[in-house]
Amino acid sequence: MYTILRKVTLVAFLSTVFGCVNPTQKSADNEDLSQNRDRPNILFVFADDQSWLHTSAFGDKVVKTPAFDRIAEEGVLFTHSFTASPSCTPSRSAVISGQDIWRIGQAGVLFGSIPADLKIYPHMLEESGYHVGYTGKGWLPGDFGALGLKKDPIGTPYNSKLEGHLARGVDKRDYTKNFKDFLTDRKDGQPFCFWFGSTEPHRVYEEGVGKMSGKKVEDVEVPPFWPNDDVVKSDILDYYYEIEWYDSHLASMLNILEEQGELDNTLIVVTSDNGMPFPRAKTTLYDWGTRMPLAIRWGNKIKGGRVVDDLVSHTDFAPTFLEAAGLDIPTEMTGKSLLPILMSEKEGEVEKERDHIFTATERHTWCRPEGATYPARAIRSKEYLYIRNFESERWPTGGPDFVSSNRTYHGDVDASPTKTFILEHAAQYPEEYEWNFGKRPMEELYKIADDPGQTKNLAYDPEYQSYKNAMWNQLKTHLEETGDPRILGLDPWQGYIYHQIDGFGASYNLSLPEDVRNRHALRPGN
Repeated sequence: MYTILRKVTLVAFLSTVFGCVNPTQKSADNEDLSQNRDRPNILFVFADDQSWLHTSAFGDKVVKTPAFDRIAEEGVLFTHSFTASPSCTPSRSAVISGQDIWRIGQAGVLFGSIPADLKIYPHMLEESGYHVGYTGKGWLPGDFGALGLKKDPIGTPYNSKLEGHLARGVDKRDYTKNFKDFLTDRKDGQPFCFWFGSTEPHRVYEEGVGKMSGKKVEDVEVPPFWPNDDVVKSDILDYYYEIEWYDSHLASMLNILEEQGELDNTLIVVTSDNGMPFPRAKTTLYDWGTRMPLAIRWGNKIKGGRVVDDLVSHTDFAPTFLEAAGLDIPTEMTGKSLLPILMSEKEGEVEKERDHIFTATERHTWCRPEGATYPARAIRSKEYLYIRNFESERWPTGGPDFVSSNRTYHGDVDASPTKTFILEHAAQYPEEYEWNFGKRPMEELYKIADDPGQTKNLAYDPEYQSYKNAMWNQLKTHLEETGDPRILGLDPWQGYIYHQIDGFGASYNLSLPEDVRNRHALRPGN
């Protein structure tokens, strides 16, 4: 029987810890950085494919996340935190750049690359004296150096330490031991910035491992857009198992920081890159794809035990880390520092202007003819979600017909028992099939309080036209002001090659016309 093997005593917080300075290094203006030895460490903890609901702190009664809960209890729990894009590479790019994904060229698509001149916080911290590195999944998937970037965007990788036998699909890297190696390598008194990129709960899963660990299918609450069937419930339990595995490593890292006397001088941020790897979640702009768990702790620098309802974005992390480290925030960054909220001691609604956020998708996998994207933009307020599907005639999932290389039908949806069940039982569950795999209209509008599952589209209901028009105008204004090519009728994404050496999609790089393969990203607004 599988159980969570790591036994730990929780003492600390989750998250994103950013760093201090090397006392011998000089800044750009030759300021002696030894005067800044009190700059915080930064620990950034990034789950892979976890939706916001699935922690104990958010009320889930099945999954157990004591490390995340400790960060939330001793720090600040954010109830409305959103990724910039519900896909691995663009989500990670938005975090490190602090920008909306349409502003960062090929960094804004899965299997993309990073423009060499893109300003990213890990490099800025390293240049200011921080010890910077990561374990697990950093900036992936893609080829970060294809456009001329010379070094890893997340810092030095620490991935050499491995674990023994684990459940199938669980990462064999020993995150905790790799974190110890990272700390050992820093200079005395040097602040650090570490990225813990768990690959859990990304698929694949060992089917049935959740039940084998003692969890019960009858305890699972199924979202309203999936069939309420034991196949789906067991799949969710397997997902929970991997969340608990990653949380156990977080707990170990917190213990290490406490033992070394570093915990309270570490800014810890714990969240996820995008939603759970299930239909109508990951890769979509509905809440199950974009709404993320988020808890932040920073010792006695911020008042703990608070719950904040402001809408915040992953683009806010980079300016937060830079401000905490005493560095200037580049004007290109569209995100806003969270330090005013963290330092305010307030809870509930803290900054009234944070009443909406923006999310976006372009290309996820290569699952449409000629690598066509599924471009969509969204604005989310407390009350409503508005989505604009710019190419609504395309299949949002890749569709039932196009099969390429190793990709299957509806290729933008990860293979899973839940996906298979819905496809094989489409006649029995026609609404669920349409919600998860059907085409979408150009406009979608959902009233959150009445429809938390976001299945009742009000965009064409006469009663809601004023709400829809107001949200579209607000979204359109933001896209225009931030230079989104899509709102200008441009589509540079169609020309971005798939930066993959082998596996699905790689052959398409060679089959594209040379002028397309050589075309670089359009990056307006920078």
